[in-house]
Amino acid sequence: MISVREAHDCIAREIAVLPVDNLSLERARGQVLADDLFAPFQMPRFDNAAMDGFALQWEDIQHASDDSPVTLRVLEEIPAGRMPRCRVVSGTCAQIMTGAPLPEGADTVVMFEHTSGFGGSSVDIYKAPSARSNVRYSGEEVERGELLLEKGTKLTPAEIGVLAAFGTATVAVYRRPKLSVLTVGDELRDPGEILDGGAIYNSNRFSLTSCAVSAGAEITGHVQVPDDKKAIGEALEDALSSCDMLLAAGGISTGEYDYMQQMMTGLGVRQKFWKVAQKPGKPLFFGKVDRGPMVFALPGNPVSALVGFLEYCMPTLAAMQCSPYHGKIEAELTGPFPADKKRHRFLFGKLWQNRGKLFCSISPKIESHMITSLLGANCLIEAPPAPRSLPGGTAVTCNLLPWSTLNH
Repeated sequence: MISVREAHDCIAREIAVLPVDNLSLERARGQVLADDLFAPFQMPRFDNAAMDGFALQWEDIQHASDDSPVTLRVLEEIPAGRMPRCRVVSGTCAQIMTGAPLPEGADTVVMFEHTSGFGGSSVDIYKAPSARSNVRYSGEEVERGELLLEKGTKLTPAEIGVLAAFGTATVAVYRRPKLSVLTVGDELRDPGEILDGGAIYNSNRFSLTSCAVSAGAEITGHVQVPDDKKAIGEALEDALSSCDMLLAAGGISTGEYDYMQQMMTGLGVRQKFWKVAQKPGKPLFFGKVDRGPMVFALPGNPVSALVGFLEYCMPTLAAMQCSPYHGKIEAELTGPFPADKKRHRFLFGKLWQNRGKLFCSISPKIESHMITSLLGANCLIEAPPAPRSLPGGTAVTCNLLPWSTLNH
């Protein structure tokens, strides 16, 4: 049995970064950039109006007021997308729309509301803004050649929008990890089926695949098999041939019907470790196929399986895409934490912020079969082995759940 730290180190030595794909923006959301991206031009590309109004020379209207308006001759109308045809000189102006290029000679835009309005050959200006107001200047947001996005950035709608604004049609991204999910147990039934005898519904299949998708993985298959050597072997062989990571739940302990470890090693999966000094989830198998997928076999208890995925699989999937993993933060316990004397303990709980400090508390249900302990939780709280429970006020590490936000 190895420690949690040793397990992480062992996994890290086996991670290989995935190949790079060139994808359109429509297909790249949620994936990770494989290259630094630089601005191909300055933003804005040209000086332009920040609002509808009139482009003019500030010196002409600096003393304008309701009692003493300044009248200017209108040279042209400039809608967005059209280049100006005239040069603004003293005594003249151009009617201009938001985003339209500023005409040569103009240095300020007066908003429509402070004028006599559009449509005439001349306009009265009733109020002067400060000089150079209401103009977006070329390059004030981004200079040409400036770093826009760093390699390793996950593409959210924000990044997609920025790339589109700079005319980027395709981007180089790391391929999504292909992940197969295998759940084992005679007792398992899919939601919607009728429960008979000692049957239970298969929650692991749905929670683990949902977590994997949130980590950027592509699910290539999910199979439920009974506690049968032949069925497990066939399912494993098929899954190992088509994925970057195999994720199994159930059949990995030392029970009479736990065949998973035996069948995996028989199919060429090199065992790296099997047991980790943690609670829950001690029987956790990690292995690797030569020039093939990484393999994680988690316990069948739903909380144990989810703990194993969050602690080990989530950062592994990030590393396969060359993406930094920043899931863990420190917070102060507001109540006791039942630490284990010999094992690293994980418990779901709540994390919140109050007056600039982070606090956390464990969920009231703490047993590994109690899947409802996840309800209302937004973090996984952990603590190393300790001779007694940790009191309130102790600083502990929290892993913010990928689907949750920080409470206030």
